[in-house]
Amino acid sequence: MPVDSSLTEAAESPRPPKAAAGSGVVPLLVVGGLFAAVFATALLTLTAGPLDANLVNAYGPIVVRVAAEIGCVLTIGGLLFGAFLVPPQRSGVLDVAGYAALRMAGWSALLWFAAALLSVPFTVATAVGKPVSVILSGRTLIDLVGVLPEAKAWLVTAAVALVIAVLARIVLSWGWTAILFPVALLGVVPVAVTGHSSARQHDLASNSLLLHLVAVALWVGGLVALLVHGRRDRAHLGLAASRFSKVALVCWVVMALSGTINALIRVPVGDLFTTNYGVLVLAKITALVLLGVIGYVQRERGVRDVAGGGSGAALFRLGAMEVLIMFATLGLASALARTPPPPLLAEPDPVALRIGYPLAGEPTPLRLLLDWRFDLIFGGSAVILAVLYLLGVRRLRARGDAWPVGRTVAWLLGCLVVVFATSSGFGRYAPAMFSVHMETHMMLSMLAPVLLVLGGPVTLALRALPAAGKDAPPGPREWLLAFVHSPLTRVLTHPVVALTLFIGSFYVLYLSGLFDAALELHWAHLAMSVHFIVVGYLFYWPVIGVDPSPRRLPYLARLGMVFASLPFHAFFGVILMSTQTVIGERFYQALALPWATDLLGDQRLGGGIAWATGELPLLIVLIALLLQWARADEREARRADRRADADGDADREAYNAMLRQLAEGDRR
Repeated sequence: MPVDSSLTEAAESPRPPKAAAGSGVVPLLVVGGLFAAVFATALLTLTAGPLDANLVNAYGPIVVRVAAEIGCVLTIGGLLFGAFLVPPQRSGVLDVAGYAALRMAGWSALLWFAAALLSVPFTVATAVGKPVSVILSGRTLIDLVGVLPEAKAWLVTAAVALVIAVLARIVLSWGWTAILFPVALLGVVPVAVTGHSSARQHDLASNSLLLHLVAVALWVGGLVALLVHGRRDRAHLGLAASRFSKVALVCWVVMALSGTINALIRVPVGDLFTTNYGVLVLAKITALVLLGVIGYVQRERGVRDVAGGGSGAALFRLGAMEVLIMFATLGLASALARTPPPPLLAEPDPVALRIGYPLAGEPTPLRLLLDWRFDLIFGGSAVILAVLYLLGVRRLRARGDAWPVGRTVAWLLGCLVVVFATSSGFGRYAPAMFSVHMETHMMLSMLAPVLLVLGGPVTLALRALPAAGKDAPPGPREWLLAFVHSPLTRVLTHPVVALTLFIGSFYVLYLSGLFDAALELHWAHLAMSVHFIVVGYLFYWPVIGVDPSPRRLPYLARLGMVFASLPFHAFFGVILMSTQTVIGERFYQALALPWATDLLGDQRLGGGIAWATGELPLLIVLIALLLQWARADEREARRADRRADADGDADREAYNAMLRQLAEGDRR
């Protein structure tokens, strides 16, 4: 399944014919959206009393919030459907169903963009307690947007939605649709990690909310896209319904777990029945249970009916009911977003206000090892990846195929390093102390990727996943192959690009002021950790990775990449140890940690950690590379011996004959 390398090439491809919107589905969406807005307004009136007399101030934030959420979920659902629920054409261009889903995502992204942009003045008006007309008439909006995190988050979301809306009108290939899908998911992040920040462990609250919103968007958007497709065209409906059923089950589990964690953080169990916020939480739990029951019935009846060639009436009937309940849930979410949780019994200390949780004391070796706080994003992802890897190994062994134990051990150790770096005492103290942050940085960018690439996850997945077959729709195995061989992967694994990203990240992040700006933002901490792992993986993959890289480098070039990175790491550590300027000084001073008063000394300790711990993993990589090189030479020698045995030493005889001819010529 080829992936187009340029927008122009995709745009010049012949476009599939346009298909009319599914009858009955668009009115359902309109009614559902209005119902969600009215439902949210009624809930706020019942729980918080009469709204502002100014109708714009009263209903505006609710309407634009619901519109933004509907546009978001429909955008994500359309891209999910076009990229992964229905197959493209053999050429890699989207089929009619995929193209229609992409167009739906484009129009929905326009709604998302407009609503997100309108949310900026409403957010500012709510924060300062003034009518939105006053905010729009003066410089108040411009002055406060840069100060209010939620206003900036809506601006970032609007930018993401605008990019998707434009590209969805231009591209036509499966590859670009698959790229736009994670971009749309990134659009959920800014508001999720800022709009619901709370003094009650706001890191866990933001992480759980982020998982919750992503699961909701995939479920709601995917279901709407499925219903629109079923009303318009029944091609591949059984395949799409079957695939979406698996996605919906995972989303329901994630929603249930993340919603429970988020509710327990914000509302004590005793306040569920005695506070307005608790009542809304109970209503949302009820809606989630109803969605789970309907989803189960839909899988048992609707999906089986479609897969068996039925009319799909049960699927559409249950799906319409599910969509209405989902829109009601969106209304509940909007009401929750504008309802304050029960007040704290005690005022949190400055450390808890800034990083989300208190610290017990000085980071002794025992606390760093045993004072755990599980990270939902990275700890949960590492556990899931470890389980999936073990399931793949079990599938291979069940059919009699072998898989090296060393690769399994390396992968599990890599996942363990990610969990340890983000969830142990190192992860707890990393936001508060530069030296501990540098230790987690080294573990995530230098140690974990080395172990992960030695695990060979792509090779395992390609061997464990079933092939789709010649004429069958592409599945996960084909998607993985398309990603590995895509132009984007080839660019990122180019030696110059990988080395620049790997080395340049240290200097750009810490010496440009970017780290200072990121310290106050929870989403920036998430982005940094993702960046460390991904950039480290991209560097070590072509150097010592077990999986075949898009660019197969000779061992001498791999050795050159390792040696080229060594002085830059050492020089970066020396810079941190010798500089007189404290990185992130204002943030660390605001924490006022009694055991970390010498901020410059702590930074120099971090520089020493970067210098020492950065060299050790590279030394391990160098040893592994030399061993791989020696084994490759041994394999090549054995292959040469086998060729010689097969042709009766013809090459050696020819060489000896040449020597005899030369000797005869000399004698003459």
